[in-house]
Amino acid sequence: MKVLYISYDGMTDNLGQSQVIPYLKGLIKHGHSFDILSFEKPENFSKRESLVKDLLREAGIGWYPLKYTKRPPVLASVYDTIRMHNKAKQLYLKNKYDATHCRSYMPAMAGQMLKRKYGCRFIFDMRGFWPDERIDGNLWNIKNPLYRWIYHYFKKKELQFFNEADYSISLTEAGYREICKWKISPSQLEKFSIIPCCADFELFRVLPENKELKSQLNISDSHKVLCYLGSIGTWYMFDEMLQFFSLLRQSDSSFCFLFITPEQEKFILENAARFQIPSDAVRVVFASRQMVPEYLSLAHAGISFIKPCFSKQSSSPTKMGEMMAGGLPVICNDGVGDVDKYIQKTNAGILLKDFSEEEMKKAVSQVPTVLALAKEEVRKRAYEIFNLEHGVELYADVYRQLEKTPAHENKKTQPVA
Repeated sequence: MKVLYISYDGMTDNLGQSQVIPYLKGLIKHGHSFDILSFEKPENFSKRESLVKDLLREAGIGWYPLKYTKRPPVLASVYDTIRMHNKAKQLYLKNKYDATHCRSYMPAMAGQMLKRKYGCRFIFDMRGFWPDERIDGNLWNIKNPLYRWIYHYFKKKELQFFNEADYSISLTEAGYREICKWKISPSQLEKFSIIPCCADFELFRVLPENKELKSQLNISDSHKVLCYLGSIGTWYMFDEMLQFFSLLRQSDSSFCFLFITPEQEKFILENAARFQIPSDAVRVVFASRQMVPEYLSLAHAGISFIKPCFSKQSSSPTKMGEMMAGGLPVICNDGVGDVDKYIQKTNAGILLKDFSEEEMKKAVSQVPTVLALAKEEVRKRAYEIFNLEHGVELYADVYRQLEKTPAHENKKTQPVA
């Protein structure tokens, strides 16, 4: 199939390079072709434009980047939505795509438009309960009449997407179970696939300790290293992770905390001090995607605490698969997507039921057991769930299902109320 992939995330973002481009490169091997319409943040675009352009050109993927507009709030998003619709329509009329693959809700509006107007197949790759994420993350104040209206508008659109899409994709079984309670036709609920955020197991692999990096970070052979990978904020429970580490050090003072993050070292150290964590027990680095596996080679376990709330039923933490691909057992919390199922299935991590001190101390007592697992064994157990090739195959199956749809069944659709 000839597909227009629409994303409000940029290909020069880390997310674009980890959760979009690798999948599309894999799907090309199944005979599909792609153009990408994306919105690029100026800072990232200036740094990585040539890198991504070369990567996509080599893969044979067309790229139509538009500048992401940040301000003013709301109006900037409306402006970008109009530009997205206009560009998607222009590209469709020029290239006559067989389908649009829409990553999240704003791109789905463009995909829905092309489906209604031209009968172009429409894949709704939801990624998460986006309107509820905005509420749960305190990004939209529901008490504000404007944001309340926007929330209800997108909840109405959400039902339309599920009822009109030729196929929908959920990251988690937990999210799909919730969707099944909604006003969606039974025939549409059958057009679903569950595809978690996968990891590139060729890039993220078990490596020998990088001695040079170890020396630069002043990590000795006697240290045990707990690692956090990614940004901090909104969903990630920074204080609770610091509290856990503080209790962990009380049990075993040889632990140090390695943050692989774009956050400022000063910010992390100031917050660590609030939990009586000495600065010499913390390491903070920023790493390119290609260098992350080298830093993971220094760690013994990973940690990821995420706010457990309604919207997170549909969340699949990318960092979990990447850390486990690097051989790290992961300490995480319940109430986030299918994380409980992953820990149970792999038996290569620790799951906290809540963030009480009692539950944290219980988890601390389990740390020696998971550290005893060989890194290759952790990777092996995670492979079945998180390997990129498996994710590509699941997406390829979605495309195969769409190709079975006779053309006359996919003409212009009537809007769903």
